[in-house]
Formats: sequence, structure tokens, C-alpha cells
Amino acid sequence: MHDFDQRLFLLLNFDGGPVWDRVMLAVSGTTMWIPLYVLILWLVWRRAGWRGTLTFLVLMAAAVGLADMVAGIFKHTGVLGGLLPDLEPRLRPMFTPSLEGLDIPPDSLAAIRRAALPGDWAVHVPRGAVAGRYGTVSAHASTIVALALLSAAVIRRRWFTILVTLCALLICYSRIYLAKHFPMDILWGALLGAALGGVAYWIYHRLTTRKKKEAK
Repeated sequence: MHDFDQRLFLLLNFDGGPVWDRVMLAVSGTTMWIPLYVLILWLVWRRAGWRGTLTFLVLMAAAVGLADMVAGIFKHTGVLGGLLPDLEPRLRPMFTPSLEGLDIPPDSLAAIRRAALPGDWAVHVPRGAVAGRYGTVSAHASTIVALALLSAAVIRRRWFTILVTLCALLICYSRIYLAKHFPMDILWGALLGAALGGVAYWIYHRLTTRKKKEAK
């Protein structure tokens, strides 16, 4: 599985040129997705009103925040980063010497990446993408999948479900293009996000159903 994961990464990671690099950096960021977040809140408000929107916001923040914190356990970062001190984190692809056929310490490769030294590299690392040492579990994948699942379940519109699913897939792929995660990092993150998003929707459904019954 480890070898397959690396081969699949090398298949999906490629040099798309400066323009594609900038696009993927933007996709992996936050600013370009603000319209999507606004759309989600508006659609939730249309369907559930202010009380339902407030409940959604609280549960969304809890699911996304918890997804990020749990992902940090495996990378020894964040609030829960010290929970499993004996767990050996997995290096990001950009810092994995074996992918380049090099027998050097990861720190040496990290220095090369930060210096952006030219060479016939197997892994494409765009300028501006070098950051963070470890990749498992992908916090980007866990948080966007949690948000996508919760919002799609609450809004219940086919076009929106397709839209948010495509956005989640694009964000997840951008992490591979930027050489920040192996495909398995993304998969584990997505599973974590799906679990937390599912729990958040279950709580949302229970709370909103109870409020409707009390209002009758």
C-alpha cells in the first residue's frame, strides 16, 4: 500500500507551469472560497431560518475545528499535537528523499526545497508551497469534507451537493499538486471529516426536530 500510495502521488503530481501553480495555491487557500461560504449560510438561512442557521454555524465550527485538531494529532501540531508523542509522523511528499531517489536526511531535502534549487526533480513543488513538515492526516481534507457533508445534508439541493462535492475534490487534489500530501493522507482526512460531518448533522437534525415539535 505504501508503494502504491507513492506511485499514485507521482502520477497525480506534475508541473503545470506558473499559471497552474498560482491557481492551485489559490484553491488551497481561503480567500477564493469566501463566496462559497456565504452561499452556504444563505441557503441554510433560506431553509432553516435564523435559529437553524445559528445551530448550523455552531455545529459547523465544532466539526471543522475538531477535524483540524484531530488531524494535528498525527502531525504533532495544534492543541492536541502532543496526545500521541510516540507516533512517528509521515513526512510530506516534498520532504521525502526516497521519492527523488536520494539518500539524504529529510532536513537536507527541506533546505533544498526552501532554496528552490533547480534540478530534474521527480516531485513538483511550486514556489510558495513549501511549509510544514508532516502530511498525515490532511487537515484540509478533513475540514472541507466535514463542511461539505454537513452543508449538503442540511441544504438538500442536488445542484448544491454536486457543487460542494466538486469543490471538496478540487481542494483535496490541490494538496497533492502542491506536494503537501500523499493520496492516503487525503483519504484518511476525508474519512475523518465525513465522520465528524455526519455526527454534526445527526446533532443538527435532532436539535431542529425537537425545536419544531416544541413550537407546535
